[in-house]
Amino acid sequence: MANPKAERRVLLLCGDYMEDYEAMVPFQAFQAYGVSVDAVCPGKKSGEICPTAIHQYSPAHQTYSESRGHNFTLNATFDDVEFDKYDGLIIPGGRAPEYLAMDASVVGLVRKFSDSRKPIAAICHGQLVLAAAGAVKGRKCTAFPTLGPVLAAAGAYWVEPKTMSGCAVDDNLVTGATFEGHPEFIGLFVNALGGNIAGSDKRILFLCGDFMEDYEITVPFQSLQALGCHVDGVCPKKKAGDICTTAVHDFEGDQTYSEKPGHNFTLTADFDTVDVSSYDALVIPGGRAPEYLALDEKVIEIVKQIVEAGKPVASICHGQQILAAAGVLQGKKCTAYPAVKLNVVLSGATWVEPDPIDRCFTDGNLVTGAAWPGHPEFISQLMAVLDVRVSF
Repeated sequence: MANPKAERRVLLLCGDYMEDYEAMVPFQAFQAYGVSVDAVCPGKKSGEICPTAIHQYSPAHQTYSESRGHNFTLNATFDDVEFDKYDGLIIPGGRAPEYLAMDASVVGLVRKFSDSRKPIAAICHGQLVLAAAGAVKGRKCTAFPTLGPVLAAAGAYWVEPKTMSGCAVDDNLVTGATFEGHPEFIGLFVNALGGNIAGSDKRILFLCGDFMEDYEITVPFQSLQALGCHVDGVCPKKKAGDICTTAVHDFEGDQTYSEKPGHNFTLTADFDTVDVSSYDALVIPGGRAPEYLALDEKVIEIVKQIVEAGKPVASICHGQQILAAAGVLQGKKCTAYPAVKLNVVLSGATWVEPDPIDRCFTDGNLVTGAAWPGHPEFISQLMAVLDVRVSF
């Protein structure tokens, strides 16, 4: 939920089959930071859906693969956009920019942002829209490597990304190669909007597992990294550099959520040797991983150690299955995905109904949320207990 008192307002330019992370991570991160974000798509209205695409590399392929991602719900109507009300523009990548760059209304809008020198952040293939609007001429610009020739032809000073995390800045223009660079990309856009970050000297540990929910690991993980926090992900029986597969959980008209394959998540630390005492907080994503992680003795030990030290714990969706198994919810107010209510109540907690589903709650150092639509509140409440602040 966007902060109604936000001092900054930005526009997110969406389209069908934009890259899943490249839309949702900045969308929810900036709301968590107190920035109002309007997501629009030409030809669509607030409340309508844009399907997204999951793009990732495999050693078996010469280029990235594509599969269906989450359904992204727009929260504003493109035809109602008033340029003067926005302080900046974000353009995700994926396949959407290929046809958005051919839309005269989109190009005209982007040109207004460019001519006004308001901050613009574009990532991956989003720079195609910038090229169509003449916004890269004479400017340093990076992007997904295959866009090098077209950006050079548009008059850009092409910056070859040394890694898929590469970013470039030229005055009001922030560009990135892929979502792997989100921490720097988002941080640079915070700076471009005039933001100041305080309290970011925090170390945060994420408890990961195969088929954790795709958004519920990467949105908070990269949002906290973008603020300058040191963030690590660990998983039982895995080491730094190993992969956890994720799951896309969405609501598509069935009696429960659907599941599709998500992105691969790369762990950053070794589970067996992690020094839990060196971290300031613990985050537990949801999905299907918590169901079996709750049976792992060392996982339970980690949770108890953090709680006994009085450090913050933030858990979302099915993550509360782990908290219930660890016996740390007694006497606490707690919400979760509704199907996890039994675990929460039997553990001695006071159940707080997540109505609507994006509601999150803080009880002392415990932050709980029901599902990924609540990430803006979930992340901002974790920031509050950690005393990490963004001001504009």
